[in-house]
Amino acid sequence: MNFILRPWRREDVEDVLRYANNDKIARNLRNIFPYPYIRTDAETFIESCVAADETRQMFRAIEAEGRAVGSIALSRGGDVYARTAELGYWLAEEFWGQGIMTQAVRQICEEGFELWDDLIRVYAEPFAHNTASRRVLEKAGFTLEGVLRRSVFKRNEVHDSCMYALLWEERPD
Repeated sequence: MNFILRPWRREDVEDVLRYANNDKIARNLRNIFPYPYIRTDAETFIESCVAADETRQMFRAIEAEGRAVGSIALSRGGDVYARTAELGYWLAEEFWGQGIMTQAVRQICEEGFELWDDLIRVYAEPFAHNTASRRVLEKAGFTLEGVLRRSVFKRNEVHDSCMYALLWEERPD
């Protein structure tokens, strides 16, 4: 499936509202991503993406079939983590299993390493039970560094999470 990564636009509100309002997405993300996902959530999210300082954060819409069907972002760390960035993403359910997210992860990581020339590490922390997200990271060249036992409290349950990382020198060709 063809897709592009592009900056978010205010007119993407309807697409975000349509695709993000999905419990299958929300249950595998941090609590900041609500369910149900309502118009004000979409508007607030897009405004934060549009206003982001690209020296610290890089937010991109995943566009397929002319619609914003997902999101992917890199956020730089601070203090002793200043040369690392955290990766986060979600994709509309109807586009799952088509290889879009693996390619999107590769693209945004390459863009991050190019834009932030001092960046040495990109990491992601999927919930351990989220095997689809873990496969995306592994296919994109990330290495599982460990399992963080009982590290996540989501919907009144405690779960493990995983630490994955891609180092600058390990980028796929």
